Amino acid sequence: MTNLLDFDLDGLTRYFAEIGERPFRAKQVMRWMHQAGADDFGQMSDLAKSLREKLVLSAAIQPPHILSEHRSDDGTVKWLIATGTGNAVETVFIPENDRGTLCVSSQVGCALACTFCATGYQGFNRNLSAAEIIGQVWLANRALGKDPKGERIISNVVMMGMGEPLTNFDNVVTALHIMLDDHAYGLSRRRVTVSTSGVVPAMDRLGEACPVALAVSLHAPNDRLRDVLVPINKKYPLRELMAACQRYLKVAPRDFVTFEYVMLEGVNDSVALAHELIALTRDVSCKFNLIPFNPFPQAGYTRSKPDAIRRFRETLQEAGRVVTTRKTRGDDIDAACGQLAGKVHDKTKRSQRKEEVIL
Repeated sequence: MTNLLDFDLDGLTRYFAEIGERPFRAKQVMRWMHQAGADDFGQMSDLAKSLREKLVLSAAIQPPHILSEHRSDDGTVKWLIATGTGNAVETVFIPENDRGTLCVSSQVGCALACTFCATGYQGFNRNLSAAEIIGQVWLANRALGKDPKGERIISNVVMMGMGEPLTNFDNVVTALHIMLDDHAYGLSRRRVTVSTSGVVPAMDRLGEACPVALAVSLHAPNDRLRDVLVPINKKYPLRELMAACQRYLKVAPRDFVTFEYVMLEGVNDSVALAHELIALTRDVSCKFNLIPFNPFPQAGYTRSKPDAIRRFRETLQEAGRVVTTRKTRGDDIDAACGQLAGKVHDKTKRSQRKEEVIL
């Protein structure tokens, strides 16, 4: 059976051509799947009965299924979503006054091993399919429903869940195309964000294939420290990363890159490092998002003190930089930034090696 959630509009059009149907059928089915939330071809009343019968025999609409749902006191919702063979990923909805943001996962685990991240500690199992990525949006829309005006509650999507999106490039881009398509979710490019740890060649490819808003997990202003916190920096050091950001800005829907910076006490939160950060990014139009560290059981770090975060923020602001400090949301259900873990059968054996070191 072919899972139609794996297709963006171009792929769905090709599929219908292969089964002898006209191209406009793809737009009809896309609207039924993503706008109406249909998973039964029998619901698709504007399709010919013969086509509905053909689809029943050859295709399916199969989103992943929700294993559990947890709701935070602040309104944040976290779903544990099954991905087969005992694995699961986490998806988080964050409500705010002016938007509703869905944080979507792209991999079961993560191979990049950032030392402050719960997902990285778990190791890596596999990439998610396009259907499993867009299926998180599909499931969340169904679970959340619509607001009193009949509008979708999800207005923004951020690829900031489990995994490095740009190492699952093709499936992520297919899912992005669906998010942006007016026959599906119709989101603006400015309201869809891909967050990367700095996979430089894939950043260039994303700019060519599907330029959306870009966030970069920076977390350190020099290579010596970033090599420890974000090990992929050893392959793509900061000089190359800053140049890639400049190239991306030429095609980006926003005129800035967001640099994410987790605040770790005594590690990367000094005023001296804030000055280094100003120098590093002087040629990149950017905003900074300071993220108070959210602890998890295996973490070897603690959150920076409020005064340290304030001094760091003010140093950047005095240099004319735009800075926000992320409000911690959903930490009572382990849904805050850096806490997503899901269930990962680690093929890298990284988590096992770390436990042996601890012992």
